Amino acid sequence: MKKTSVTSSNVESIGYDEDSSTLEIEFKNGATYQYFDVPEVVFTELRDADSVGGYLAARIKGTYRYSKV
Repeated sequence: MKKTSVTSSNVESIGYDEDSSTLEIEFKNGATYQYFDVPEVVFTELRDADSVGGYLAARIKGTYRYSKV
């Protein structure tokens, strides 16, 4: 999975696997989470958001199944 660095106080990078619709988020504290069944448009909106952390809290956390890697 190719990861993209983002400008954020908490998030280091994000990645997306189209085949499995899996979003991967690596935090600056070293933790990595995978979110499942995420539409590609959500990844695109997250990547392009003015606030990655704000978008993550509002649109992803609590909406999609996830696992800590």
